[in-house]
Amino acid sequence: MENERDGRVGRVIQAGRQMLTAARTAPKGRGVDIIECALLDKDDIARVSETMKVLYAETGREVYNRDSDNIMKADAMFVVATRDMPLGLNCRHCGFATCEEKPVGVPCAINSVDVGIAIGSAVSVAADCRIDCRVMFSAGMAAERMNLFDGCRQYFCMPLSCSSKNPFFDR
Repeated sequence: MENERDGRVGRVIQAGRQMLTAARTAPKGRGVDIIECALLDKDDIARVSETMKVLYAETGREVYNRDSDNIMKADAMFVVATRDMPLGLNCRHCGFATCEEKPVGVPCAINSVDVGIAIGSAVSVAADCRIDCRVMFSAGMAAERMNLFDGCRQYFCMPLSCSSKNPFFDR
């Protein structure tokens, strides 16, 4: 007999690996792959949580404090970010007429769209696997502070859980 409770973490990790594939294969602007993603274990999540507490101490923003405790309920956490690489489309979506006019530090709108599509692809896999998750910019800010992916920006994290109630809502 296999008890459902005994295999929860393994199923979360399996779904997380499928999320990695979904993000990698998601459509990207001009077909240029500038997305980085990874699956974090409990030790990595604890480090992100500690960094969130530092962000709370620096900013006073309660979201960091609340979510630092909340992600500790996760069995794994998916993280995704994008490289900052204007694609030369001169689309003006960033607010500037050309990519050359865009100041350093202003994100390329197409890069932002790419990371959003990767997030959507990943969370759809979690939903299909009935794994609870929530997209968190707060944990993403901590992952960015930790520089998990060299040269990346616009980080987002999705803590993952398989329990009787989604721990990432009704916080």
